[in-house]
Amino acid sequence: MLASRYLVSQRGANVACRAVQRAHFHSSIPSFVKVGDALPDLDVLAEGSPGNKVNLAKELKGKGLIIGVPAAFSPSCSEKHVPAFIEHAKLKDAGQVYVVSVNDPFVTKAWGETLDPTGASKIRFLADPTAKFSEALDLLFDGSAIFGGPRSKRYALLIEGGKVKEAFVEPDNTGVSEVADRTTRLNLSERKGLAQVKFNLPNSFAMQQLQEYVQETRGKQAIN
Repeated sequence: MLASRYLVSQRGANVACRAVQRAHFHSSIPSFVKVGDALPDLDVLAEGSPGNKVNLAKELKGKGLIIGVPAAFSPSCSEKHVPAFIEHAKLKDAGQVYVVSVNDPFVTKAWGETLDPTGASKIRFLADPTAKFSEALDLLFDGSAIFGGPRSKRYALLIEGGKVKEAFVEPDNTGVSEVADRTTRLNLSERKGLAQVKFNLPNSFAMQQLQEYVQETRGKQAIN
């Protein structure tokens, strides 16, 4: 009797454990936004100030480009990734361009003014302060070790008619791979109907920094 009760209890615990795991962890199979998906219909993005809400599903009806970055003012984003788009000769062919990051709107406004003081590129810098837009795209990752919380993966989405035409997502979340950048920038003007691209590239310098930070922290904990 006791043995049967234990088995029933153990089965219940296992079921509960699996439910918790499903609630907190994604499958190892990529499930982020795909070609053909509609943009999330959410009033959660902000431009310049918290009250200036932007809903890309309602606003972006033609063609456009959404660039997702892990953090405003981060070295990779500020020195390489976003400037490459700002300086691209055929940027206008992409339609309306947005840069989205999980920051507050005051930070993204200041960042935009720093990268493009005259606003000549017409790129709009949007804040995703609650990370709900990035979460709806399933493009969040745990950036607690460096950024203190969840952040957006680095990605670029080509949009037409409110739907994703092409999707480029960095496999290590934060890296700026030459292949991904070149492919995305090439397609600003060509806009071919390609299948979703996934890049299996070595870890970036940013990811190596994260790994070194984790190893250093573990080493200090072991000593203490």
